Amino acid sequence: MKTGLTQIIVPENAKTFLEIAKNTGYDCVELLFKDKEGYISTKSTDEEIKSITDYAAHLGLDIVSTCIGRGSYNLLASGELQEKGIAEAIQGLKVTRKLGAKVMLHTLGSFSADLYYEDAYNNTVKSLKEIAKGAKEADCSLAIEMVWNGFLFSPLEMRNVIDEVGSEYIGFYFDPGNMAVFQFPQHWVRALGHRTKMVHMKDFKGGALNGKWTALLDGGVNFQAVMHELKAANVAPIFISEVDKNLDSFENTAQKIKQIAQYYV
Repeated sequence: MKTGLTQIIVPENAKTFLEIAKNTGYDCVELLFKDKEGYISTKSTDEEIKSITDYAAHLGLDIVSTCIGRGSYNLLASGELQEKGIAEAIQGLKVTRKLGAKVMLHTLGSFSADLYYEDAYNNTVKSLKEIAKGAKEADCSLAIEMVWNGFLFSPLEMRNVIDEVGSEYIGFYFDPGNMAVFQFPQHWVRALGHRTKMVHMKDFKGGALNGKWTALLDGGVNFQAVMHELKAANVAPIFISEVDKNLDSFENTAQKIKQIAQYYV
């Protein structure tokens, strides 16, 4: 079992982030792509990548995944935005693999009033089929996370998209806090099963109109049921914290992940 920290919630450059993760009790990390000095990006050179991998190794940290931030891409769209998103994703997968990781988180994109749901669905499948070719070449998976963008709100719909793409390199990034607002996270694990590539750790209390993020174990996620389903699906026990330090200290969250992981049986 590995406990990890994502750079999504740590607004520091890559090396400082690695130090924070090490000093607060984590043994692996997820790096955020960002076009800013000191960060890893889809444009990072081999020298820049090696500097980060060497420093992570020096600290005894594994880089297990990356997250391509919400930039100019939109895999739900067609035309130039879609083409740019496909190219960015493939390049991100190449950088991810050079970092030693094998999973890159992607949130697909967003709607507009003129982009209809069925068109977005078809565009997404088309985009992911193209990305799958690059993912296979890079030997690195793209994992889709369910986020609050109005798209893929059903585990069956998420499963259908992944299966329609038909590549072992396109899968699901599970975050129980994101669907706890509307549904039961353990249902998603059972529905997506082996398609699950990586796991975020968050908790949420309440509903869409009156809910809030909480520290782990203070919200509505049934982590015992979630862990049982993850184990049944043979999902690797690598759990990446996305709990903001304003909700709980990074140290406390690391300990709570270890506590929750005891249910992975």
